[in-house]
Formats: sequence, C-alpha cells, structure tokens
Amino acid sequence: MSSDLTAPLRDRVLGALAARTPLAIRAGGSKAFHGRAVQGEALDVLGHAGIVEHAPTELVVTARCGTPLAELEAALAAHGQMLPFEPPHFGPGGTVGGMVASGLSGPRRPWGGSVRDAVLGVQVLTGGGEVLRFGGQVMKNVAGYDVARLLAGSLGSLGVILEVSLKVLPRPAKEITLVQEADHATALARLAAWQGRAWPLSASLHDGERLWLRLSGTHAGVNAARDALGGEELADTTLWTEARDQRLAFFQTGRPIWRLSLPPATPMPDLPGSWLVEWGGAQRWLISDAPAALIRAAASLAGGHATLCRGHDGTDEVFQPLPAPLMALHRRLKASFDPHGILNPGVMYAEL
Repeated sequence: MSSDLTAPLRDRVLGALAARTPLAIRAGGSKAFHGRAVQGEALDVLGHAGIVEHAPTELVVTARCGTPLAELEAALAAHGQMLPFEPPHFGPGGTVGGMVASGLSGPRRPWGGSVRDAVLGVQVLTGGGEVLRFGGQVMKNVAGYDVARLLAGSLGSLGVILEVSLKVLPRPAKEITLVQEADHATALARLAAWQGRAWPLSASLHDGERLWLRLSGTHAGVNAARDALGGEELADTTLWTEARDQRLAFFQTGRPIWRLSLPPATPMPDLPGSWLVEWGGAQRWLISDAPAALIRAAASLAGGHATLCRGHDGTDEVFQPLPAPLMALHRRLKASFDPHGILNPGVMYAEL
C-alpha cells in the first residue's frame, strides 16, 4: 500500500528535537542485529511506503523507505529487472530503507556492485527536521560531495531515509550453479586466476571443502564458461538465497560470527574457528570465540577490517575502531545532519 507520511514523520522529529529525545528508527526490524543497540523512542517508518516511480526503459526505480523489499523486487521482476547488489532480506520484514541504511549486499556484490553504487538519489529527513533531496534519477547528476551515497550504510545515524532512487539492471538470460572440490588455498587460487578472465561469474561460496560458483549471462556465455570451468551442475539454486539471508547451517550458531573484509587473494588468516568464504575471497565469515582485538588485528594486518555481526549484546563495538582523524570526520558529518544527536545515537560507535 502506498502512503506518504513525510509530514507526520517530520513533526515527530521536530518534537523530539525540541525535547532532546533520542529516536530509534524502526521499520521491519529484519536488520536489528546489525550495529549497536539504540536507546530511544521508536520512530516507526514502516507506513511510509510505496513505489513512487519505475521507469523500466531508464533502468531506474524510486521507492519510499517502508516499501517491502519483496514488493520492490517483484515489481522489478515483472519487467525482467533486478537490484544488481542482491540485497539480503533476513526475513519478510526487509524494507527499502533498511536495505540502504544497512548498506548490506548479497552474493552478487563483487560483480554487480554495492548498495552505494546503485543509489542515484535520496530524500532524507535530518535530525534538524529538514527534508532534503540529494542526487536524482540519472547517473551523472552530482556536483561536489555525493551525499546520496554517503547515506548508504549510515544505519540511520545521519537521517531518516524517506525515499531512494536506485539503478536497476536486466535479469540475466541464464543462470547456473557449479560445484567443485577444493580446499581453501586451492579455491582462493582459482578465484584469483579467474578474476582476469571474462567468465560471467556472479557468486562464489567456499566452505573449506567445496567451491560453489554461479554463472549469469547470455546462454552462449554461460555455456562456454561452464565447459571451461568444469564441476558438477546443480539443479537446486536455493543455495544463493540461503547464503544471502544467512540461513545456511553455518550461521545457525549461538557463537560470535565475524565478517572479515579482506583483499580477495589473501591467504586464510591464522585464527581459530570455522570459515565460510564469499565474494571471490573478499568476504570471509568466521565463527570464533577468539578475543575481538586478536581478530581485528589479523584483519588489519591483512589489509582489511572485521565486523562483529552476530553473537553480541548490542553494547559491544561491532565495527572496526576508526583512526582519530577518520572518527573526527564522522563526528563532523553527524553534527551537520543531526546536530543534537537524536537519531539512532550510538548505533555505529558509542561516541556518535
């Protein structure tokens, strides 16, 4: 159902600003685990929903923040289109606003781009009660700082994302999944070698024993890559949806789950625990009880960073600590968009 709640949402933010009352932005709640816990009155944006405009020939769609992600994807599929970054749903409550605010992407990320790459424009409600619009509905429309894309991954700490315009892509003519036997070192070496080839890869997954590959593209291109790469072709392709939404058996644990973002060809870090590797080696999931400092130090040494995704109580620092100059920049951004710190305070770092 389409509904524009810009005015009442603005009134609510202005009231909270006057009273200096913190607000916790809420929609479907599917990504509540992502980031630190927020203490504040709930600001429900779920009713601010609807696809505002879809221009299939221009490969652009505009939707309000409370629009169910499943609804948006169904509307795109009806025109043979898709979101290029394959966003996680984490259940039926996933929304467009949560998708952009979290900045999370699925298995197609290294080949289709990130959420931030697809954002063309946003309408945002700041902590000062202003409704601002940045960007637009075409790729070449930004002069100066690209504020629209800055909001992707900000977890609502800079403003309430009211509306977003996104670049979409045609769905591939053919997709297949292959599986090969390989240990971690072999899988990483293969993936690194394939990066320099024109194979139509669109996803990879490795559990230490098996390497799954998804090929997406034209019939001729997919068939040629299948014959060159080898492996068993699977009929069941639900693997990628389960990986996208963390429904694989690997994720069904009460122990801490870390996400390490590393250069793709990096050897497996010497850390205790169980590994699952995605994104051609760039995204590595680790189940481990090792100290946070040890895991983050190993990620930094390898040229990456580590995020505590699951298994925390909401008070831990979940993101890699920032150097002082970068934290100072974050503080200035927060002060510009939310001068009194009422929107999702502390969701990224305790001092923000």
